[in-house]
Amino acid sequence: MAKVRVADIIQKFNLELVSGEEGIHRPITTSDISRPGLEMTGFFDYYPADRIQLLGMAEITFSQRLTSEERKQRMEKLCSDITPGIIISRDLPVPEELIEASEEYSIPVMKTPMKTTRFSSRLTNYLEYKLAPTTAVHGVLVDVYGVGVLITGSSGVGKSETALELVKRGHRLVADDCVEIVQQEEGSLIGHAPDLIEHLLEIRGLGIINVMTLFGAGAVRSHKRITMIASLELWDQHKHYDRLGLDEEKVKIIDTEITKITVPVRPGRNLAIIIEVAAMNYRLKNMGVNTAQQFTSKLANAIEEHSNHDHTQFN
Repeated sequence: MAKVRVADIIQKFNLELVSGEEGIHRPITTSDISRPGLEMTGFFDYYPADRIQLLGMAEITFSQRLTSEERKQRMEKLCSDITPGIIISRDLPVPEELIEASEEYSIPVMKTPMKTTRFSSRLTNYLEYKLAPTTAVHGVLVDVYGVGVLITGSSGVGKSETALELVKRGHRLVADDCVEIVQQEEGSLIGHAPDLIEHLLEIRGLGIINVMTLFGAGAVRSHKRITMIASLELWDQHKHYDRLGLDEEKVKIIDTEITKITVPVRPGRNLAIIIEVAAMNYRLKNMGVNTAQQFTSKLANAIEEHSNHDHTQFN
């Protein structure tokens, strides 16, 4: 199923549809936009036909200098089978030959009063967001001290209960149970909740609660960049857990690597506080303060001094 169709950008940017109405359901498959300047001169060897074609002052002014026959030929070539649509900026006049070709080949021709560069930038941003790679993850996303923490773990381990405790402590819920993730650019994952379950938390024994209704608008947010994963797992006494924090595990979501910590769950452990501290520690590391490394360095120095002291006494 196409993520974006021409009809979507007509609605989003309030474009005026001039001709080629039959083609408004054509899919847009790339966020790249083409300014067909060279094509207007007749050079179609590298014509990126699969892009939205944007005609500004330069293209329209040049087309007016062509003979009617040349203009007809160029406009027909612009309207290829895979061209999603043609947009004229600045409310410039649409060449009659373009209207005829668009009707013949069902290529929508649209107009906008916006300046070419500004419109091109806004349309590119919109298409990049809409066409970005997406995935969905089973987990809970919470904004903890400005750090987007994705809480994962098997069903029933206590993810939603931990999120509820975090909300009670003043942090903000983004999504529970299903987190939809968009990779807007390499290295940036944005998580949000599906519309159906936005602001809702499912707590076993209580059922579904509306966090915004219970705790107010300050307890929720619509989306958040994911920077850390906290994986909850039932305590396994035979497994070795990191006690210093030197081992930094990474998990790949789409094409982006995210720092992951594993939090063992057993009675008496306050998971919300552990996740709070993990988020603060993550921020400290980003500022260049790595407590685990500092401790290891001090320990190595102490061992070295002690061995030197013993060596001196022995001599």
